Amino acid sequence: MSEISLPDTETVLKTAGAYGRDLLERVLVTFLQAFIGGIAITQPLDGSMWYAAGAGGVGAVLALAKGLFARLRGVTNSASLAKGV
Repeated sequence: MSEISLPDTETVLKTAGAYGRDLLERVLVTFLQAFIGGIAITQPLDGSMWYAAGAGGVGAVLALAKGLFARLRGVTNSASLAKGV
């Protein structure tokens, strides 16, 4: 009978912590980029700042979904879809 080899608790916590920080950074940066881009578009077109915030929120939710999908795909330390990151 083969033995199941599981990582120790410290390794799991470090991996989860690194993944969490990576995903949080990606979501926040995506929100800020989309929000700033939304402001740049809504100001000349006399649009509401809430539309810019909504655009930023949609971008952040999509970044979160992509990061969670990357985790399900098997990349343990990163929210990137690229292998080896």
